[in-house]
This record gives sequence, structure tokens and C-alpha cells, in this order.
Amino acid sequence: MLYDLIPHIINGLALGLLFALLALGFMLIIGVMEVINLAHGSLFALGAYVALAVMVPDGGLPFAFMEPYYALPDVPRYVIALIVGPLVVAAVGAGLELCLRRTYGQDPLYGLLLTFGAALVLEEGIREIWGSSEYYLPIPRGISGGFIAGDLIYSTYRIYAAIFAAAMIGLLWLFLNRTPYGAIIKAGAHDGEMVRALGHNLSRLRLFVFAFGAALAAIAGIIMAPIWGIRPVVGVDAVVPAFVVIVLGGVGSFWGAVSAGLLVGLVVGLTAAFATDWSLLSMYLLLLAVVTFRSRGLAGKASVLES
Repeated sequence: MLYDLIPHIINGLALGLLFALLALGFMLIIGVMEVINLAHGSLFALGAYVALAVMVPDGGLPFAFMEPYYALPDVPRYVIALIVGPLVVAAVGAGLELCLRRTYGQDPLYGLLLTFGAALVLEEGIREIWGSSEYYLPIPRGISGGFIAGDLIYSTYRIYAAIFAAAMIGLLWLFLNRTPYGAIIKAGAHDGEMVRALGHNLSRLRLFVFAFGAALAAIAGIIMAPIWGIRPVVGVDAVVPAFVVIVLGGVGSFWGAVSAGLLVGLVVGLTAAFATDWSLLSMYLLLLAVVTFRSRGLAGKASVLES
């Protein structure tokens, strides 16, 4: 019985790592900007659509001069999609941060409403360009299909997605903890005014963090696209689990978000093995169970009121 569950555990781990990657970008923006970015899911979807346009000629770029490019093998086009997608979405995220500047220092509801409006604009923009049909992002032959190990069949792409997401999380941790700019970002998440007093440009830091968080959402969207498909509302499907992961792990905790992502992925994957219709519901039941006994999440710090 346990042996038969191994593919579901692997699928759950892959899903959990991708949830964690998406949630970390979300958390960076909340930490430094103190804004809940409701457009994060739409940025996730935009990354997948841009990658689609880079990969195939009917993916939204019907320009004749691109034909020699689309004749390239699928591997270089996929690598270019992994670079171009996050860059385009980072630029969109930077533009959104510029719009948010008038809301700083005011009621947080203004920022919430602005990002909600941005999410609607992005979703409708996607629908205008690509339509409402569902697409699937083509992937290189080397990471598609499956393989047999023992008596079980495993998905090559899901293992690739898990390794890729784990590598991205590791690189993000190294950036935040081993580079001077990462230290500034962490300091900005604790006390932005102190960062300004030390001579750093707070506006530039916020712009970079928002664009960086948007790029992480795009990367997660590109990797998730062959698993979930691409449709205008896929962002809603993504932003809710990301929010669940942040709350479950504890707001502001890097490893809390990673642990919560893995836990959510495993619960969803194992539930799908027995009752597919209950797989998403299990994620919310897990959140309810944890928050009932530990309101600050798995790794959240105690508030002053609790001490």
C-alpha cells in the first residue's frame, strides 16, 4: 500500500515546492511593502502566457519575422522562455509598484484595492490577447513523458519541476542570506525607515523587491503551466494556495513557508490518492486545524500580546 503511494508523494512534493516558491515571492512583497498583492496570481498567469508566446507561434506573437526563431529546437526556446517570462513580468510588477506609491502611508485598504484592480486588468488583458481557451505549454522532449521504476510509472516532468523549484528556493535563500542586497531586503522587511536612515534608497528597494517577487511568481507560473494548464483564471487557482502557505508557515518566515508548502503539497497529493474531489478541500482543513491551535502559523513569531 505504502509503495503504491510513492508517485502521489512525489507529485505532492513537487506541488509543495512550487507552492513554496510562489508564496516566497508573495511574502517578500508583504514583508517589505506591507501590501497584500492581490495581483500576484495574475502575475503568475502572465508569466505562463509570455512563456507560451515565446515557445510556440500561435502563443500570442503572430509576427512573420519570428518564424526563424520558432524553427529553433525546443530546448533553447524553453530556456529563453524561462528568462524572458520573468523579465517581462518583473517589468509589469515594477510598473504596478510605481502605481502603488501614492498609497504608501495611507489606509492599507487603498493598496489592497489597487492590487485587486490590477489583477482584474491583467486578467482581462490576458483574455483580450489570448482568448478564454485553455493552452498547454509545450516542454522539451527530455523532460516530458514518464519512466518506469519497479512496478510504478513516474512523471519525468514532475520530478524536474521539484528539482527546479528546490534549486530556485536554495538560490533565493543564498541571495537573501549571503549577499549585501539580501541583507538590505531583510532589514527593510523589519524596519523600512531604519533602512532609509542608513542611507539606502527605500523607493528603489521597494521597486526592486516588487519586481523580484513578480519574477518569482512568473517562474512558478512557467513551471506549473504544463501541470495545471494555462487559462485566464489560473492566477486565482494559484494565489489562494500561496496565501494559505504564508499563513500556515507564519508570515515572514522563509523556512516556515517552505515547510508549509511541502506540507500542503503532501496533504493534497495524498488526499488525491484516495479522494480526488477532496484534495483541495484538504488544504483548507489543514489550515483550519493548524491555525486553531497555533494562530501565528508553524514558524511565526509570538506577538507582544502573547508574551
